[in-house]
Amino acid sequence: MSDVAFVTKLHEASCMIKDACEEYLEKHPTLALLESHNGDGPTWDPNKIKWADKTGANGPFQIAELEPNNPDFQAMTQDLRDHNGKMTKEGVFYWFFTGAETVGRKKKA
Repeated sequence: MSDVAFVTKLHEASCMIKDACEEYLEKHPTLALLESHNGDGPTWDPNKIKWADKTGANGPFQIAELEPNNPDFQAMTQDLRDHNGKMTKEGVFYWFFTGAETVGRKKKA
């Protein structure tokens, strides 16, 4: 097996593990809550952030624009930066739009 094939298989396996972990945590909300508040990352409340409803090619979603004086928005964006610009929290997928000043969110199906 070549080095490229090995790295490709390793990447695919890590993606499968990540997806399986997220699915497991979604089915066990108590564990997901502990995971999101274990001190490893910033804590934030998405309900304290202003969200606007939008509709795109893949259906409805919400966006939040830069809120420099909102500590929850700042903690959320730091959490997103810590997760390479996309993450799932409590069954909701969050991502940065280009420029990292606007955040999108959509409930996972």
